[in-house]
Amino acid sequence: MQIKDILAVLEAVAPPQLQESYDNAGLIVGDPETQVTGVLFCLDSIEAVVDEAIRKGCNLVVAHHPIVFRGLKRLNGANYVERTVIQAIRKNVALYAIHTNLDNVHRQGVNARIAGRLGLEHTRILAPKPGLPDIGAGLLGTLPAPMTEADFLIHVKTALRASCVRHTALLKKPVQQIAVCGGSGSFLLPDALRAGADVFVSADFKYHEFFDADHRLLIADVGHYESEQFTIELLYEIIREKYPNFALHLTEVNTNPVNYL
Repeated sequence: MQIKDILAVLEAVAPPQLQESYDNAGLIVGDPETQVTGVLFCLDSIEAVVDEAIRKGCNLVVAHHPIVFRGLKRLNGANYVERTVIQAIRKNVALYAIHTNLDNVHRQGVNARIAGRLGLEHTRILAPKPGLPDIGAGLLGTLPAPMTEADFLIHVKTALRASCVRHTALLKKPVQQIAVCGGSGSFLLPDALRAGADVFVSADFKYHEFFDADHRLLIADVGHYESEQFTIELLYEIIREKYPNFALHLTEVNTNPVNYL
């Protein structure tokens, strides 16, 4: 089996053309014709993950985030991106990213995994692309029964294994309509408000953006890594369904750059 065979399975779920214009999803390092010895799934394909892939006999790393996001003008190891690319090339480890194209699909996307962990039902795309109701950013779903805001925040913290949840002031009303977006989702706040969401679960809200909730919904910011960490399992399951006996590994490296005291 070749690298391109693994990528074909992933891209059948999240076609590359669904990625946003600013993104750099796809095969970043490597030859698609290379025979695959094993696949390592991760959120971030940093140096430690490439080391892990080598130890485990994997010559393909499938990540959610592209290690190369902006153009590289030099490759001299001056930063972690350059060092990772150099290491991958030297050791013949291919690096692949499936990023906003996986964010933008409904049933097997990043946000579907979040919604599943929160127990949301009847989900739909929060901000669909024109004419494509099942393609777009974020998801909106419904809890099986209303919850208090405090209970729901505890549920979010537990279900998403978050160290903390930053949130706006409690509005003292039950919540049931929930909007979610893995990663940096503040750009979807207007969509969550228009959709009538009681809570918007996402990450990377800036200080002044919390004011934009305007006492109309509850923002629950769980952290970027925390919101997307289950994407690794999603990618693993997509490939395992097609190739159940192949050498597939979930990373054991915690790539979250944020620590909490």
